[in-house]
Amino acid sequence: MTKTRLYIARHGKTMFNTIGRAQGWSDTPLTKFGEEGIRQLGIGLKDANIPFKAAFSSDSGRTMQTMEIILRETENEFLPYTRDKRIREWCFGSLDGAYDSELFLGVLPRTKAFENRNSMREVPYSELAESIVQVDTANWAEPWDVLSKRIYDGFEAIALSIQNSGGGNAVVVSHGMTIGTFLWLIDHNQEKQYIGNGSITVVEFEDGKFTVKTIGDMSYIYRGQEILEGKVSDI
Repeated sequence: MTKTRLYIARHGKTMFNTIGRAQGWSDTPLTKFGEEGIRQLGIGLKDANIPFKAAFSSDSGRTMQTMEIILRETENEFLPYTRDKRIREWCFGSLDGAYDSELFLGVLPRTKAFENRNSMREVPYSELAESIVQVDTANWAEPWDVLSKRIYDGFEAIALSIQNSGGGNAVVVSHGMTIGTFLWLIDHNQEKQYIGNGSITVVEFEDGKFTVKTIGDMSYIYRGQEILEGKVSDI
């Protein structure tokens, strides 16, 4: 059987990303810069000649817009495409849409999880989730057990669907914190790493287990830039 691999992209840069607001379950579209970055990503993926069997994204507008561009640029418009709300971003509850500085530098650092820690990078995802629940006055944010289960279950369902059809590659578009959480659930020793807009994280699935192959790879975007700029001639 062919190996099962998920090529997980973070969506392109959005309006809220650009002005430093936490999106969560709220949504804004890609900017022109964000659209161009994903166009470069698609061109880079096409140049890598990766055969995709199916496409998956969250049900957020920014991931669906990103996927539309990827499928167009890789000439995969007719690929089977599924939207799955389980791979949405974290919900920040009443602080959805708040400025990052207000959420991550103002409100959250006053919670217990941030005691004796210098930055959010040092706070485990589980404790961060509970901090968000604590400060969410609307009671919309998900407790860690709910959040972690829906993220893992979502990616596992994608991998199983590909594996059960003979294996192969799936292109997936999700969100920065969701991807980071998934990687930590695969390997608790995994240090938090920045997942850039349009980056590709690759995981393999075999015998019911995930293995992380690459994290936050920007090389496909860089390759797409080179091709668009005509710096690399066809061989």
